[in-house]
Amino acid sequence: MIALVDCDSFYASCERIFRPDLAHKPVVVLSNNDGCVIARSKEAKALDINMGVPWFKVKKRYLAKGGVVFSSNFALYGDISRRVMAVLKMMSPRTEIYSIDEAFLELSGISKHIGCEKMGITIKSTINKWTKIPVRIGIGPTKTLAKVASYQIKKYDLPSRVLVLNDKHSIEKALKETPIIKVWGVGSRLAKKLVVENVETAWDLSRLPPEYIKQKFSVVLERTLRELNGEQCLEIEDIQPTKKQIMVSRSFAHKVNDLSMLHAIINDFVARAAEKLRSEQQKCSSVSVFIRNSYFRKEEYECGFNNFILPYPSDDTRDFLKVVNKMLPLMYKSNVQYSKAGVMLSSFSNSSTVQDVVFPELHQKCNSALMKTMDKLNYYGYPVYLASQNAGRFNPIQRKMVSPKYTTNWNDLPLVR
Repeated sequence: MIALVDCDSFYASCERIFRPDLAHKPVVVLSNNDGCVIARSKEAKALDINMGVPWFKVKKRYLAKGGVVFSSNFALYGDISRRVMAVLKMMSPRTEIYSIDEAFLELSGISKHIGCEKMGITIKSTINKWTKIPVRIGIGPTKTLAKVASYQIKKYDLPSRVLVLNDKHSIEKALKETPIIKVWGVGSRLAKKLVVENVETAWDLSRLPPEYIKQKFSVVLERTLRELNGEQCLEIEDIQPTKKQIMVSRSFAHKVNDLSMLHAIINDFVARAAEKLRSEQQKCSSVSVFIRNSYFRKEEYECGFNNFILPYPSDDTRDFLKVVNKMLPLMYKSNVQYSKAGVMLSSFSNSSTVQDVVFPELHQKCNSALMKTMDKLNYYGYPVYLASQNAGRFNPIQRKMVSPKYTTNWNDLPLVR
């Protein structure tokens, strides 16, 4: 049996941990620049606040009804996620972290001794006790059926927050009540094509011949069909696959048309991307940069893009800054009001297996010790910057309602009076 542990309204729940006064109040979290709603508590959903809605459209109505709003605090959310996942790894021999707020657990052996439902309740209560994050737990013979169980909990707001699909009757009932669009791996385009084939529910899909689905659609959908019928096709991946690329991009709170300011902002993005690269224990040899104005302005849309291939794989921030500072002036146009920029690192190589270069004098030697020291200082709240970074000179991102970094910054530790 496989369990899917899914945190309820994760970002909003994180904001409530150190604010017990918000326990029964509507809570929403906004995207970067406080643009759109990206997380809602149950109470906020009851006020018809939709996911992704622009904040300015619902602000007046929402606040008038006593709602509370926060800017996104990704430092807090990331740390709370790590704590939740650490609890789960203690409770199962195999755990796959699927996203910041979801994980699959293998219950083989465990379920035989205490039962799946009791195990699910134990996991739920332990996470709540140790982290204060509410979760729902769907359990089934396959990953896809565990996802179906999780959807059923959410759909019917089951009080126990745990549902086990382990017999023919319960599985059939759940599949018939699950729309095809809610099946794991079925997107909106594929769902429309399936509806044309009279496949409107998960049950309809499960009744079709696997060979027909493979030929008509894809081998991926065939695996989904088999999983709905209890055949395990997707294993627990307890070793996370390495990323293929790393992207850091942001929209700006205010338009930027100054090259030096744009340099500093993008250099911040480079430093963040390089830090992520080192955390993956990877090096890369391809660096890309883009800058653009807004789609919605009256001026003509402009988007600059450039890519540079390094002669050797690197994880040193200074190598990336060097090539970005060469590319940016070639892309920049003085008459354009830029509203977004981004940096992407790709073409990865494992740090321990990088081939040496023939002409080492052509590049500076990567100082891994220096980079690791900088990463540690930044992690523990003692920021260290390279001279060309923004370093707080101006803030391109608007987050006026961000909560304290309760668990990652000594200065933001909650005070108990």
